[in-house]
Amino acid sequence: MDLKALNESLARTVESCVNAVGVELNTASEQLLAYVSGVGPQLASNIVAHRKEIQGFKSRKELLKVKRLGEKVFEQCAGFLRIHGAENPLDTSAVHPESYDVVEKIANDMGCSVKELVGQKNLRKQVDAGKYTDNQRGIETLTDILEELEKPGRDPREQFEMFEFAKDIRSINDLSKGMVLNGLVTNITAFGAFVDVGVHQDGLVHVSQMADRFVRDPNEVVKLNQQVKVEVLEVDLERNRISFTMKLGKTNTEKA
Repeated sequence: MDLKALNESLARTVESCVNAVGVELNTASEQLLAYVSGVGPQLASNIVAHRKEIQGFKSRKELLKVKRLGEKVFEQCAGFLRIHGAENPLDTSAVHPESYDVVEKIANDMGCSVKELVGQKNLRKQVDAGKYTDNQRGIETLTDILEELEKPGRDPREQFEMFEFAKDIRSINDLSKGMVLNGLVTNITAFGAFVDVGVHQDGLVHVSQMADRFVRDPNEVVKLNQQVKVEVLEVDLERNRISFTMKLGKTNTEKA
């Protein structure tokens, strides 16, 4: 067995679990924190050192005081780090700090506190999610936020779905335009998402190929390690590059 491939697979699995379930900021080990998106070994060490110094984080905002943890890293990691018993209930949830303002606006419009909005299902049922969409947050994002408020910090591993790559597709040479394959999202960038279909080379789904609508942020459509169906758009053997689309069945009609 290829030890390097095994280690990469293990690291990817641990990272996907950490980013799906979340990590308790005040109790997680340095090794576990290193798997959080945007963190890595050095920042994990800095987080633990700062945690000891302040005797535990009381809010996510305090992460910005950690040595070498700037705004960009904060944007990547904050949503995966939970603080049990935090004064702000959203710090216990998967709601990212950049969306706190919309939750606060919803609570204000409902005439209640954020804590009450989180705790009372009847209040959330009255929320018109479409009223709070903007250029940064679409209806899918608002729906996810409201679902998270249903049970902040819930473990999403309640359901397990079997997944496997196509058995007859083993290398990039086996791919051809129009093939529809099972894939796993391995990386998300500003311009799209990279998907593993089991050929030892991840392919790119450009942001323009992610949905039948304008997508501003790929995170609105996919999540790390999400299972997706992709269709092969192009295979460049010389440069070892693969292009996918998630708009299935349109590779031929778009040229017609």
